[in-house]
This record gives sequence, structure tokens and C-alpha cells, in this order.
Amino acid sequence: MAEHPAYPVGLRLTGRRVVVLGGGQVAQRRLPALIAAGADIHLVSPEATPSVEAMADAGEITWTRRPYADGDLADAWYALIATGDTDANTRASAEAERHRVWCVRADDADAATAWTPATGTSEGVTVAVLTTSAKGRDPRHTAAIRDAVVEGLRDGTLVAPHHRTRTPGVALVGGGPGDPDLITVRGRRLLAEADVVIADRLGPRDLLAELPPHVEVIDAAKIPYGRFMAQEAINNALIEHAKQGKSVVRLKGGDPFVFGRGMEEAQALAEAGIACTVVPGISSSISVPGAAGIPVTHRGVAHEFTVVSGHVAPDDERSLVDWAALARLTGTLVVLMGVDKIGRIAETLVAHGKSPDTPVALVQEGTTAAQRRVDATLATVEETVVAQEVKPPAVIVIGEVVGVGPGTVEAPTE
Repeated sequence: MAEHPAYPVGLRLTGRRVVVLGGGQVAQRRLPALIAAGADIHLVSPEATPSVEAMADAGEITWTRRPYADGDLADAWYALIATGDTDANTRASAEAERHRVWCVRADDADAATAWTPATGTSEGVTVAVLTTSAKGRDPRHTAAIRDAVVEGLRDGTLVAPHHRTRTPGVALVGGGPGDPDLITVRGRRLLAEADVVIADRLGPRDLLAELPPHVEVIDAAKIPYGRFMAQEAINNALIEHAKQGKSVVRLKGGDPFVFGRGMEEAQALAEAGIACTVVPGISSSISVPGAAGIPVTHRGVAHEFTVVSGHVAPDDERSLVDWAALARLTGTLVVLMGVDKIGRIAETLVAHGKSPDTPVALVQEGTTAAQRRVDATLATVEETVVAQEVKPPAVIVIGEVVGVGPGTVEAPTE
């Protein structure tokens, strides 16, 4: 038998009896997949790990608390033998052979009638890697191959074209704060499958260079008609391309719903009857301070953090921010889009009771190779911004947490 390769097959175990012998680490690793497959799982073991016991307590498996006994594999479709008793494993394996039950044996793969492949999933596809024969079995090698394939599918570096018709639609993808490595796995995969990408100026621009030549890239920052018409033009572009049956990705900086007008775009798509998928992204409000060595919360220093938009000044009638209330908070205040308004913001906070000595940090081009951090206080921040020529995009952090970290963290390099 060992001279012939194993025959790969996918077992459909929904509602079918599966017997697991042994409640140790092997069972702990294998049980979740069997549960996900919908199997009727019967565990036979005098003891189990806390995680396995929790599965039994939750009703996901049935646990018989005793050692293996002859007859336990009767009526089973599949068995996993993973006890620490070699004699019991041998007897159970023999029973599986008598009852023609496909059996995986953790302690002796050569004595088993089935092997468990190294598996991983990506968007409805299961990748299973199996050594072709017992001779030369190398579980670490098969696991490494599995990891490489799954990672490639997830991050878009390994792209398999769809041969069935895809449902056209739009994905609002949060690209993160700027470093291309900080986009989510799902976001990167959707980018790799896109026909059209409509990209923000603050999105991870380096990812655009990885797109195939046929992908149409539209720079949202250059859509005409001015500031207030730009959003309407973006909405129209999303709708137009999706109605042409194309897969469209709206690549946005940070998270689509954190000052990103993502909901406006989702609403426009819904009104047009176009399917929309939202892929959350890492918001610059927490990731950029973290990259600069600033925790937005810290035990004994800040028990809350507040994120506000600074694109309109505190004395602007359009402002929806209660700056007086923010001045009374003892936690961290993170201001986005506020570089050119920071003088009036600082003045307002101080006027409502915030100490002029409150630390302030401005992190420009956070998470990119151009990242730099400039520190000040509420009393000095306006003149510091001018003197240091701080330019947008920059995240402003106000609060005692500014002094907690180790100082400026070295920016990523190419």
C-alpha cells in the first residue's frame, strides 16, 4: 500500500457519525474543522484539554468520559485515533478496518487508512496539500506549501481567474494609513480581482503598481467639478462601471467610515440597486500614533480616546464638535484633518479649561517612509507647526499619552 500514492478526496460529513478517540492536543487541533463540516462528533476519552471540554460543554461534540472500548467505531463514517495508548490505538485501528471506517491514526500514519492533509481556506476555496506516499512524508513541508498557496490567494499575489460569471458590484475597501502592508488580507485580494479601481490620494498608492495592466485605475483626487461636486462624480463613476458588469474597488485611505464618506457612497450604490461590500480598514486615528510610539490609551493615564475631525474650525458654524466637552475629558484626543486649524483648536481647548502644558504630537505621513513626529504643547503647537513646516496629512494627538512612549519610532524604510 505504501508504494502507491494516496487518493485525495473531500469527505461530506454533515450529520454523519465521526468518532474521535483521545481529547488531547491533536483532537483540539482537528475538532474545529470537523465541527465546521457539520459532523455528528463523538469523543471517547477519559480526559480532555480545557478547549476540548469547552466544545463539549457548548454542545458541539458528545463526550463519553472513558477509554476506548471495542465497538466504539460501529456505524462511524470516519475516525480520528489520537490517544496516548499505543495498544488502544492499534485495537481501534483494527476495528476501523473491520467496519470499513476511514481512519486517521495520529501515532502511526503508515498504519492508517486515511491521512489528514494540511489545509487552509480563502474565500470559499479549501487548499489541501497531501504527501503522495508514506515514504518521505514531511508534514512541515506540506504545511509550508499550504501556507504559501493560501497566503498568495489571500493577499492577491497568487491570482486564479474566475471562469464563471461574477456578480458585478463595488467593494469599499479601507486601505489603511498608507503602508501597503497594512491593508487587510481581504482588501488586497479584492484589489487583485478588480477590473476598475477608484483610488483616493491617501490610499496605499504603492499597491496600484501591483495591479495587472488591464485594470483601469481612476484617481479620485483628480475627478473634476470642484470639492463639493467631487463626491457626486465619484458616486457616478462607481455606479457607471458597476452597471457595465465590472468588479469595482473603491480604495480609500484608513477606514471607509471614519471621515471617509464611505456611507455616502454606499447609499448612492444602494439607490442605484448595486451590490456593495464594505471591507473595514485600519484607521489612521489609532495606527499612526501607534507607529510613532504613542498609545492612544495607557493604564493609569488614559481610559478613553476620542477621534474628531478638524477640517472646520471650532468657531465655524458648520462644526458639529462639542469642543467645550472635549476640553473637560481627561483621556486622549485624536484630531484628523486639523493641521491648518490646530491653532484655533488649541486656543479653544485652553479657553474651556485644558492646561496649556498639555502635550501634543503631530505625526506626518504616518506609517510611510516619510513619517516624522513633531512634539509640542497646546500653548506652542501653532508656532511649532509653522516653524517645523508640518503639512497634511498628519494625525494630531493631544494628551498625556504623548509622553508615555519611547519617543519617535523609526519610520519604515523601502
